Amino acid sequence: MKRLTLGDLIEGFSGRHFLARHPVGLEMPVRPVVDSRKAEPGTVFFAFKGENVDGHDYIADAFARGAVAAVVEREVDVPATRLDIANGVWPTSLATPLVVRVPGVLTALQNAARFWRKQLNPRVIGITGSVGKTTTKEVVARVLASQYRVLRSEGSYNNEIGLPLTILHLTDEHEWMVLEMGMYVPGDIRFLAKIAVPHIGIVTNVEPVHAERAGSIENIALGKRELVEILPSAPEGVAILNHDDSHVRAMAEHTQARIFFYGFSPEATLWVDEVESLGLEGVRVRLHYGRERLYLRVPLLGRHSAHTVLRATAAALVAGLTWQDIVVGLRSMSSQLRLVAVPGPNGSLILDDTYNASPPSTLAALNLLEDLDGRKIAVLGDMLELGDYEEAGHLKVGGRAAAVAAELVTVGERSRHIARGARLCGMSANCVHEVTSSESAVAFLRQILRPGDVILVKGSRAMGMEQIVKALVEEGEWNSR
Repeated sequence: MKRLTLGDLIEGFSGRHFLARHPVGLEMPVRPVVDSRKAEPGTVFFAFKGENVDGHDYIADAFARGAVAAVVEREVDVPATRLDIANGVWPTSLATPLVVRVPGVLTALQNAARFWRKQLNPRVIGITGSVGKTTTKEVVARVLASQYRVLRSEGSYNNEIGLPLTILHLTDEHEWMVLEMGMYVPGDIRFLAKIAVPHIGIVTNVEPVHAERAGSIENIALGKRELVEILPSAPEGVAILNHDDSHVRAMAEHTQARIFFYGFSPEATLWVDEVESLGLEGVRVRLHYGRERLYLRVPLLGRHSAHTVLRATAAALVAGLTWQDIVVGLRSMSSQLRLVAVPGPNGSLILDDTYNASPPSTLAALNLLEDLDGRKIAVLGDMLELGDYEEAGHLKVGGRAAAVAAELVTVGERSRHIARGARLCGMSANCVHEVTSSESAVAFLRQILRPGDVILVKGSRAMGMEQIVKALVEEGEWNSR
């Protein structure tokens, strides 16, 4: 099996094939890490300098844990062999541990990923969009894995660090690579795509997420469009586009790749109807592809999951999987990938959707809450980086919460607009509770929760809404003892 070696990394950094007089394992397989605590024998530690932590201060720790090399951009006081690419100092022999100095650690990581991607030739799927990237990536990868060896980006490794790290885990046994691509401003996705060189691009949607940085919905659309612009021409290149989203649909005019539309419209290449949420049991759909029709039940939560089913099915069809393969892959989803249901105190049920939040994803979560039995309580935190859409987005969520929830708890300064939106849409002021912290939300919920309640907890990552879930789950476990 062909795996990344220390020699490959050095060649990727420098563009030179380095043959030491006394090599000490340039051929040894290695794995990149960016956290010294994850260092172990066979790893190479990339010493990134962040806002609060400088990886250069942890090189000794990485070596103590077994790292064979560290990539740095300044001199460090640790006992090790030096290879100074930044200043053109190439030793005639090497020993580990090895310190490799480069002009910039981030650029070195990206150059190594470009180099390594060129050494291997898997089929590559790039996935972007405002909402649903990670879930789509996971489901696409799992369906393809029913027939192929697949590498996928871990978690939401979708940026200028995470994507190159994923590529450096590629081996010649991987037949497909499924990569998530995020953006803050136009240009980000084009940059990532030039490293990954995707054959297939999936665009989920265009929404005012990260609008604070991107500037406008038009800029977001331009940024997402970069993925399909860089795809190879048909038949090798395929753009899988959301026909239901006008911004995404328009991207068909800006690519040489083959167009594969998906959506709820019969005009799409692959379309769906008869969508039925089965609550915590998943979702049932009917798929249409040409003259073929397929009824399918999938263990993904909420009606919005129909789009995830469409994306994964489209990717699988393009990859040459049979309907039988697709059905097996989709039904193998063991659980919802982000939103999970966990027991709460006093016989309640908590819908933990605290990974992140935007208006579209929060509306989808509220739709799921509506499908469930029991008294419904929505605990919603601030949604960040919405730019000019901040007030309108929160108000819209508040209006939907008023139609779904019996009780609404808002957490944070921005979420006051959620509370206001709920009251404007007829929710009683006595049922709208504004708090400023997770601790206050937990204290209030402890007073009102009763058997049969269903509590949705959701907010932007920075709001720490997972602490609410953690406290309630721990209380529920204590009560059950």
